[in-house]
Amino acid sequence: MKRIVILISGRGSNMAAILDSNLPIEIAAVISNRGDSAGLEIARSRKLPAFSIEHKDYALREDFDSALAMKIDEFSPDFVILAGFMRILGIDFVKRYSGRLVNIHPSLLPSFPGTKTHRKALEEGVKIHGCTVHFVTEKLDHGAIIIQAAVPVLEDDDEESLAARVLEQEHRIYPQAIRWLVEGRINREGNRVLLGGKSGGALVSPEIEPR
Repeated sequence: MKRIVILISGRGSNMAAILDSNLPIEIAAVISNRGDSAGLEIARSRKLPAFSIEHKDYALREDFDSALAMKIDEFSPDFVILAGFMRILGIDFVKRYSGRLVNIHPSLLPSFPGTKTHRKALEEGVKIHGCTVHFVTEKLDHGAIIIQAAVPVLEDDDEESLAARVLEQEHRIYPQAIRWLVEGRINREGNRVLLGGKSGGALVSPEIEPR
């Protein structure tokens, strides 16, 4: 069974969706960069090892990254899952977990990287918005895409309503992406992700396959 470390910063809703999805994984630890993260309480209520490493305690980003990596490595995870982790990780950290570090982003990458994605989508007048699960690379929100889900942008949408519909899809596709990962069904060719393990397969699409 594959071991997973989950990194969070806030409420932990994507983490909870992963925990509720009956995946063939062992959650080795949950780590937050904020001690007041509500997600830590969720993890502890489920008897999971949960820790905080306050980024504010470190003057240099590199020192925080190093402390975080040391804690992660105590659990020897197969994958490190960013589930609402709101810190930009440095190049050395990303390289350390290359191919094993996965994130979910609330836009259809490569559109709208960074923060305030729902506001940007509304300001640009796009008709389709959504979310993306991707491998993390040194370039922010730019790694190979594992799966995406789209939602329509409605005429009366504001940031809150659009974010809520996107979040529903985040909870849907992140567990599926993790399932594919731990089952060895993901194969990368350059910046493309194929579904089907080492032999390759169809490009991952927004539709969710039967399990």
